[in-house]
Amino acid sequence: MDKKVFNVNADCRPDKHYMVDISDRLLEIKNMVDMGQYFTINRARQYGKTTTLKALAKLLQNSYEVVSLDFQMISYESFEDEKAFVKAFSGELLDNTESMPEEIREMMTLFSEGRLQNTTLLALFKTLSKWCGCSEKRIVLLIDEVDSAANNQVFLDFLAQLRGYYIKRDTKPTFQSVILAGVYDVKNIRRKLRPDEEHKRNSPWNIAADFLVDMDFSIKDIAGMLRDYEDDWHTGMDIYEMASLLYAYTSGYPFLVSRLCKLIDERISACGIYQDKKSAWTKKGFLDAVRMLLNEKNTLFESLTNKLFDYPKLRNLLYALLFMGKSIPYNPLEPSTEIAEILGFVKNINGNVVVSNRIFESLLYNLFLADESIESKIYDAGSQEKNQFIINGHLNMRLVLEKFVQHFNEIYGGSKDSFLEEAGRRYFLLYLKPIINGAGNYYIEAETRNRERTDIIVDYHGEQFIIEMKLWRGNAYHIRGEEQLCEYLDYYHADEGYMISFCFNKDKEIGVKETILYDKKLIEAIV
Repeated sequence: MDKKVFNVNADCRPDKHYMVDISDRLLEIKNMVDMGQYFTINRARQYGKTTTLKALAKLLQNSYEVVSLDFQMISYESFEDEKAFVKAFSGELLDNTESMPEEIREMMTLFSEGRLQNTTLLALFKTLSKWCGCSEKRIVLLIDEVDSAANNQVFLDFLAQLRGYYIKRDTKPTFQSVILAGVYDVKNIRRKLRPDEEHKRNSPWNIAADFLVDMDFSIKDIAGMLRDYEDDWHTGMDIYEMASLLYAYTSGYPFLVSRLCKLIDERISACGIYQDKKSAWTKKGFLDAVRMLLNEKNTLFESLTNKLFDYPKLRNLLYALLFMGKSIPYNPLEPSTEIAEILGFVKNINGNVVVSNRIFESLLYNLFLADESIESKIYDAGSQEKNQFIINGHLNMRLVLEKFVQHFNEIYGGSKDSFLEEAGRRYFLLYLKPIINGAGNYYIEAETRNRERTDIIVDYHGEQFIIEMKLWRGNAYHIRGEEQLCEYLDYYHADEGYMISFCFNKDKEIGVKETILYDKKLIEAIV
């Protein structure tokens, strides 16, 4: 029997793929079905929706007649008018339903072939209601990729029929439960429609129950999947450490977790740098997989970055969040925040908008910096001198700071303070990018990102460098910053840290110095 693999394409199968155990989640969803609820599972791309629906269908089949449809299988033309939709929907229903009374099957066949003059949604739903009334088991309808239809009025009319029968379910037979899965919540489908008619701006799907099942992978979930893998390969990995690293960088985003595992298993372990799978399933191997992931072009990253061009205000929100240190309060009714959350870019943490995970944050930094690097003098300076910073495979971060101070003041020393206050941190990242490109990566600690200070963690060939960046607010504030950096070094079990202070006083003394505090060595740069 072939060993299983990590899967990032389409749905996962327990017999072929290493998977997180989602049985508890499925039971939560089944409880909603048992209660007769209609609801939507809306999550970002590649979040495991299809896998969940297929596993749910299998769980429900003993108790219910389960009808599983995929709206991606229905062509765009089939949503243009009512008759075309009824034909396509009926055809998909016939193809995906094993048990159906002969009378109902004959009627559905007539619909699918367009042989009835009365091929309307009203006629279709009367037939569906008759089926629900005579079926031995209550019927559950699952529809995947439902937002494929979201730009069409006929889809809203379809939802309206579902709603009408749901409201009259005590007197007219209807589905036990209806589950719609997609990226966009069809309760807010109005955002996908042209605002040319009032009835097109309001979704009739206001009967949907809240779907509160957590689909993120926890450290425990990831550890369970790795334990399954370890039973096959016996690498001797520290399962909890690897699960914690995977969660720390992905926040449990299913595709990212599986993709990193797949890279370690199939590419990192075979790249020639690592002797075997045992040496690949280490922190160093993991960080190399992160770097590899961020340098690849995959369907998720393409989908996300394309949205930045579709929604300019979304791009502005993310740019302000990352580079300008803005604290943005979470408001799900604010359009930019809403679309950013729907697409998976951000989430609500303690009432504030934050980027969902370190991988997405690094992806966005790399994208924004790539745009600016084309005409950036500080990027060119880092690129021209990048070879001198690497000695025997090790990054000399002190030298990086020294040269950054020099080039920054040469290039921008005469610029206005107001310009530099917003741009200083960005310039350091532009300078650093070509130096570590291809062999290292960085991310920003969300907990410390604000207008006053930012902590950057740089990973280079398995070594980590902790750098605090802040605006100069006087000596007392600077001392507090040193103490905070020492606390952070304790957290990371590091003895050496770095600090860059952007000072806009005319009498400032620029340069790099070394300070010992609480047995920690602090390399401090004043810019």
